[in-house]
Amino acid sequence: MNIDDIVYVSLLIISIGFGRFYRKIEDPNSRKNVGTLVGLLIVLVVSGVHIVHPLVAFFVNALIITNLSPKICHLVSFVVSFLYLFFFRTTIYFGLPYPPAHTNLVQMILTLKIVGLAFELNRSFIRNQNHNVKKSDLEEQENIKDTPSIIEMFHYCFNYVGVLTGPYYRYTTFRDSFELPFSTYADNWKFTLNKLKFVPMFIVLFLASSFTWPLSYALTDEFYQERSWLYRYWYIWPNFFTFRMRIYTGLVLSECACTMAGLGIYPEKCKPKSGEGPTENIAHIKEISKNKELLSKEEYNYDCIKNINPYETDFCVTYREGMKHWNICIQYWLAVNVYKRFPSKAFRTYATLMVSAVWHGVYTGYYACIGTVPFVLAIEDIWVKLLLKNESRQLSPMQIRIHKFVIWFFKMHFFSYQAIAMHLLELNKIFYYYNSIYHVGLILGIILYIIGLYLYKLEKKGMKSVNKKSIAGENVDGTAKIHSS
Repeated sequence: MNIDDIVYVSLLIISIGFGRFYRKIEDPNSRKNVGTLVGLLIVLVVSGVHIVHPLVAFFVNALIITNLSPKICHLVSFVVSFLYLFFFRTTIYFGLPYPPAHTNLVQMILTLKIVGLAFELNRSFIRNQNHNVKKSDLEEQENIKDTPSIIEMFHYCFNYVGVLTGPYYRYTTFRDSFELPFSTYADNWKFTLNKLKFVPMFIVLFLASSFTWPLSYALTDEFYQERSWLYRYWYIWPNFFTFRMRIYTGLVLSECACTMAGLGIYPEKCKPKSGEGPTENIAHIKEISKNKELLSKEEYNYDCIKNINPYETDFCVTYREGMKHWNICIQYWLAVNVYKRFPSKAFRTYATLMVSAVWHGVYTGYYACIGTVPFVLAIEDIWVKLLLKNESRQLSPMQIRIHKFVIWFFKMHFFSYQAIAMHLLELNKIFYYYNSIYHVGLILGIILYIIGLYLYKLEKKGMKSVNKKSIAGENVDGTAKIHSS
């Protein structure tokens, strides 16, 4: 574990511990002030003088949101925020020192929050304009009646919960944590412990894996000159394993900071979703929020801030499913603010992936990794239809298990093959590595796609032929019956 990882984990653990005291501050305004002061202290500790970047980004966006019409503030905020994020990562070319790695994390989550707030205001504005349309309970719950003050926005963006590494949560979720009493009645420690129980295992596996198979070894002459082609190709697996253990540790600890602070908790029957919050029975929130007897009997959950599902990420069958269990709250932000709002349906997937890559960083590795996702999905979709959803033949339980294993194996293979580009970052290092293994992962993908497409077309032709014969048989049989009668 390097010094950055130690600082990162230490601050998350401190945030979790502080939540126990933070949650007990009864006055909402005092709690907001304390949470923001602690958040600013965290940002100052990891950033030093570079704290100026998140502060500048915030105040510029605050001026945009408070002075421009909700019709356009979300678009202006989006463009300005991502341009500043690009500038932030290229300061060295402008004669400014490069910010620390943890400041990058702060800037990334701040960008999602402040742009997300502008989009929330735009959605509320559109709903309020539709005077003749009756709003659902969910829309009423989500509605932001007035633009928050700059101070309120500042509290939202710099509260210590999630300031370093997320998870992303909406302004309405932040507001609810002060206006609704659910965290007082829930067993927050039970939720936290349930999430924490696997973290020691993640840390031990991360330390063991990073020590045994460090990424730095893939940059040495020995790796390329003395190791076999098969070993170099195989190295994508331990590299991705190390990465997963590191991410699982950070994201789960981030969720625990939320559960201890009481942020993101809602009644179970409201069916909260990651990033979004409650989606059903919204009227129930108002019904029980002032009834102590109902509050004490209610079942609660923290699904609103659930950002990672380690087990499902590792062991679900398909690549598409695996993506859904990874950085869930970030994917929610991308879905509602980019995918669903992009004007062209034909290009919305590519636009969403591009925004995701830009948000992650300016290095080529992010674009090489995220940009190849559609190709991998196209390969998988064909083979899922062939092996798991083939209506032309009945599969035994054993065959289904074998086919699922094959799909799972290639899911993990392609994740691993793409991930090493994200970790090597720079174009020359990425090509040097992929050249050393003759781009076999890409070639394998192309071969699988061609074979899968060919077999799928054969299956469709076979199905059409069977259908024509069965129809012809029915016609002949029907004609025979008519003549015989």
